[in-house]
Amino acid sequence: MIQKLEMTVLIDNVAGEPLAGEWGLSILIIADGRKILLDTGSSDLFARNADCLGIDLGSVDIGVLSHAHYDHADGMETFFSLNRSAPFLVREGTCENCYGIKEGLLRYIGIQSGALKKHEERIRYVSGVHTISEGIWLVPHRRADYSSIALRNDLYTVSNDERVPDDFAHEQSLVIETGQGLVVFNSCSHTGMTNILTDIREMLGRSDVCAYVGGLHLYKMTDGELDALCVEIERTPVAHIFTGHCTGDHAFSFLKERLGERIGQFSSGFRFLF
Repeated sequence: MIQKLEMTVLIDNVAGEPLAGEWGLSILIIADGRKILLDTGSSDLFARNADCLGIDLGSVDIGVLSHAHYDHADGMETFFSLNRSAPFLVREGTCENCYGIKEGLLRYIGIQSGALKKHEERIRYVSGVHTISEGIWLVPHRRADYSSIALRNDLYTVSNDERVPDDFAHEQSLVIETGQGLVVFNSCSHTGMTNILTDIREMLGRSDVCAYVGGLHLYKMTDGELDALCVEIERTPVAHIFTGHCTGDHAFSFLKERLGERIGQFSSGFRFLF
């Protein structure tokens, strides 16, 4: 069990001066002194913000990639130049094969081509429920068929020159046990927040989630769907939701109206002590 857990958002879409913002996410998590970097945003801006905040990325102990999209992975090059030893944990099967639809065209949205090979000595592939250390886990999300979610959000991989719905085999949650319960970090929640909580309950045998941190990927949801999500969230024990990045402004406002102080919005530089 972790006695002291704190987080700092290094990059998010929203930022106030002197910090920068971009479409991406990177969070520094310190668990009883152990420093975990979750994602690296789209560029080197997460590192510039870290410098502004007085954070030494060279002292990070371990990196975690939440999933194989560019806006979470493409700062890895910068991280590896600043930190010479920390391994970066990615889900087994992760590859450079993620696509989305934009303006009617299939566009590449995955990890920068060649990056996994270039940095193979620093990248560690994990499978199943992976224990980083006592009370800290990486949990996969392949319990169900999520193809309908992928289709709704225009997320694909390519096989034999044909696009197929992304199965999110490359996505994982970072779960940390505290005295108040579990804190879940999932940067985009592509498979759905409540599905992710179900996965964690089934794989860890735990349902005592006290906080959920990450983007919720709700910007394509209708108000009716958002209302149904609020009902599901209200049935969970989650006391605090900290969100941003891909949640969407309208979706956040809708959830804020329903969930009140239970949900808050983060931005670059946001800090919280659990």
